[in-house]
Amino acid sequence: MSVRAASHDDIPELLRLREILADRMAQDGSYPVDGDWRQAYADSLVERLGSDDTAVYVVDALSGGLAACGMGLIFERFPGPSLPDGRYGYIQGMTTDPGHRRRGHSRAIMSRLMEWYRGSRIHRVDLHATSDGEPLYREFGFVDDGHHYPSLTWRNPS
Repeated sequence: MSVRAASHDDIPELLRLREILADRMAQDGSYPVDGDWRQAYADSLVERLGSDDTAVYVVDALSGGLAACGMGLIFERFPGPSLPDGRYGYIQGMTTDPGHRRRGHSRAIMSRLMEWYRGSRIHRVDLHATSDGEPLYREFGFVDDGHHYPSLTWRNPS
């Protein structure tokens, strides 16, 4: 199996895999799905693929299309005691097509993402895991953040 950087030609397949992930996250019961996200997602991929703050890795399916994908983003906020340069990573969109699961695709993509973060001198990476993906992320050293502050989210109801 070979992991490669995604290209603009992969955008339709990346969108298909993101739909699979959205359905899976909805099963865990904590992810609201808005029906108008697809075009914005594709537009964002067009803009961000190849940028210094985004890594999108894929594994090709032998039958055509993509078997799996994963995305890494680098964000910047104000520096502080626990994040001296203000830069941190976020992993998003880790998805394997159901017909290609349990073959090591996500593990291979996670390895590449973590190499990219290390090469970019990122010292903190966050993610949100489905119950299916959590064991893999823990193998890579991801832990509960241990903060005494609650993780809260605000969503505009309109």
